[in-house]
Amino acid sequence: MTTVAASTTDPRAAAELVARHRPGHALEAPFYISQDLFDLDIATVFARHWFFVASEAEIREPGDYLTIDIGDYSVIVLRDDDEEVAAFHNVCRHRGARLLNEDRGAVGNLVCSYHQWTYATDGSLLTAGLQAPGFDKSCFGLKRVHARSVDGLVFICLAADPPADFDDVAGLVTPYLAAHQLRHTKVAAQEDLVEQGNWKLVMENNRECYHCEGGHPELTCTFFPTYGYAPDAIPKRLQPAHTRYLEAQAALERACEQRGLPHAPIEELSGRPTAFRVQREALDGAGESYTRDGSAASRRLLGELDSPRLGRLSVHYQPNSWFHFLADHAITFSVIPLAADRTLVRTTWLVHEDAVEGVDYDLATLTDVWHQTNHQDSTFVARAQAGVRSPAYVPGPYSPTETHVDAFVTWYLERLQEALG
Repeated sequence: MTTVAASTTDPRAAAELVARHRPGHALEAPFYISQDLFDLDIATVFARHWFFVASEAEIREPGDYLTIDIGDYSVIVLRDDDEEVAAFHNVCRHRGARLLNEDRGAVGNLVCSYHQWTYATDGSLLTAGLQAPGFDKSCFGLKRVHARSVDGLVFICLAADPPADFDDVAGLVTPYLAAHQLRHTKVAAQEDLVEQGNWKLVMENNRECYHCEGGHPELTCTFFPTYGYAPDAIPKRLQPAHTRYLEAQAALERACEQRGLPHAPIEELSGRPTAFRVQREALDGAGESYTRDGSAASRRLLGELDSPRLGRLSVHYQPNSWFHFLADHAITFSVIPLAADRTLVRTTWLVHEDAVEGVDYDLATLTDVWHQTNHQDSTFVARAQAGVRSPAYVPGPYSPTETHVDAFVTWYLERLQEALG
């Protein structure tokens, strides 16, 4: 277990910023540019709450591991010899050296390169060289980090006592994921993109499609640009798209009910520690997948799904992830804060474990839409970061289509209020 690191932020100054936030408006500049507030985010958000790190497909075999760095924390996520997912602090129990130094790999045992202390994949200390009489190896195992798999999606929590509502959320989301059988997928591609912006700007950008109509031409081939609009507020130019959406959604719901697939939205994006949203919605075009014409990108469907035309199952988790599960593939997105003005966005494309590249799917077609969309979003985030640095920046009001941005900011401020007392 671990305790939450103390932040150097003056709690009174942070509490004042939180208290004077104007509901329905963007955050003030310090939330995006201050190093002290970035440190506070690590200590109060990422060190206290569950966040997404990987899919089980990234650690398929015993000994497979990856490392995740969050602020001063480094965590090893691996599949142990019993084929269970486990996580440990990446710190040798001898004199604190970093244990594993690669982003990912495979090990038999975990060996510290400094003095060769050796640990099993369950974290227990196996050998420690010459030690004084009475040395008890059982007292020097790796410090464990809480890890949970939600039907193939791996979350960790650095806190000694994680938020207890995670089990409830997992129970609500798992029935939506079950048909995709993520534990029987493999990684087709993974793309790491460092965006030049604060992690909250990255998340806020994802939480709305106010910018999609003009900003994401590839995405809006299939993603309806009416997302976020109230039915009675659809602009005239988007009415044809809305009509197509209503027809496609009605057909999708009939298909889901015939197959026993849950589709109704569950939205709890604030007001609880583990906040989330899940819903299955229709796609435009052929309605099958995220491609430029909406047709399936892989002929080998996930799990036992019998039709490619099952729309997109979208899941959001605060603070750092979103997901799209199609009948033919799945896409996971994780956001890892690197600095006050830099954020890693990791996108992973998953296909059926038996799908063959070049036979069942073309990699360029599979990754095209979200590769383009990610780079477009990166540009928007960089522009937003440059703008909030200006002395002229004043937080503006959210559009009626930006309710999920408002919910994310509300959740974030709830976390700071809770931590600051």
